[in-house]
Amino acid sequence: MSAGRLGPFFEERHEALAARAEEAAGKLDGEEDPRRIVEKLAAAGLLAHCVPSEFAHGNGNGNGSIDVRDLCVIRRALGYRSSLADTMFAMQGLGSFPVTLAGSEDQRRALLPRVARGEAICAFAITEPEAGSDVSAVATRARRGGDHYLLDGEKTFISNAGIADSYVVFARTSDDRHRGLTAFLVDGAAPGLTTTPIELIAPHPIGRLMLQDCPGERIGDEGDGFRIAMATLDRFRTSVGAAAAGMAARALDEAIARVKVRRQFGKPLAEQQATQLALAEMALDLEAADLLVAKAAWLGDRGDKVTRAAAMAKLHATEAAQRVIDRALQLHGGLGVVRGTVVERLYREVRALRIYEGTSEIQKLVIARDLLR
Repeated sequence: MSAGRLGPFFEERHEALAARAEEAAGKLDGEEDPRRIVEKLAAAGLLAHCVPSEFAHGNGNGNGSIDVRDLCVIRRALGYRSSLADTMFAMQGLGSFPVTLAGSEDQRRALLPRVARGEAICAFAITEPEAGSDVSAVATRARRGGDHYLLDGEKTFISNAGIADSYVVFARTSDDRHRGLTAFLVDGAAPGLTTTPIELIAPHPIGRLMLQDCPGERIGDEGDGFRIAMATLDRFRTSVGAAAAGMAARALDEAIARVKVRRQFGKPLAEQQATQLALAEMALDLEAADLLVAKAAWLGDRGDKVTRAAAMAKLHATEAAQRVIDRALQLHGGLGVVRGTVVERLYREVRALRIYEGTSEIQKLVIARDLLR
């Protein structure tokens, strides 16, 4: 989905955005400071696409939502260059969309312009030690405490834990498995909130949250948390596939460049039939991923129900990216497992995409249930 080749699911403005995103992504390659990345994303105008235009530009014009195709062309460009930059962009959207979707006007005006300007780093806190794929198992509790609610519990594997200025935290206000969840806005400096980092196999700001009598502002109504969480994931799940496609595209380019110069048995690998078959399979996986992502994003922007399409896009794109990157590493030979090479980095970084925002197994269940409904 590089600029000039987005296809029929996109408009001319998406072509221009893709070119701008690719230029910005090139400047972020190698940047390792998450807050500095957010500042650069804002300066390039990319974070404005994480919030409705009336809050990004203050022009009062907009439909109160965000464009999924915008998210996808940006995440594909960032994924091609830097998974960390992609993560920071994605979390600005994922961690603020519940406020876009169900927040009060005061909450929206206080948070969303700061998100677009890169002044507030966001986080989305739903996963717990015993509540990952099963969102209804969330055990963190919230009770009324004066003007706020007070939250008690533990969250884990929370992106931007420890650096976020604003957390959307999902907690239980009743024992009903689904209607008992409520969303809350928690300040990063709130009393009773402590964070502990978790070290992953790839650079990623992530950690645990401990909440003890921690104040939070309710987002939407009591009991709306499950609906808000699912609507947010439906909106952003497609863009995970776009990021995966960007990583796969980088791996394919690296593989093509490598096999043209690496010689085995007296000739370049590119002239070996087995290499050509591998490259063809990699290109097919990537093309199918791009098309599924584009269709799901287009459906979302039309206002159609996208649960199945988004699940298909994420499932195929992330699984395909894993295959493409694995083949790219194989074509590099021993160089592929040398720390610091592009394919070695991609090999570590792509793995998490098959887990977060719903594992591949969960996506299959989502698809099957929709087919059987």
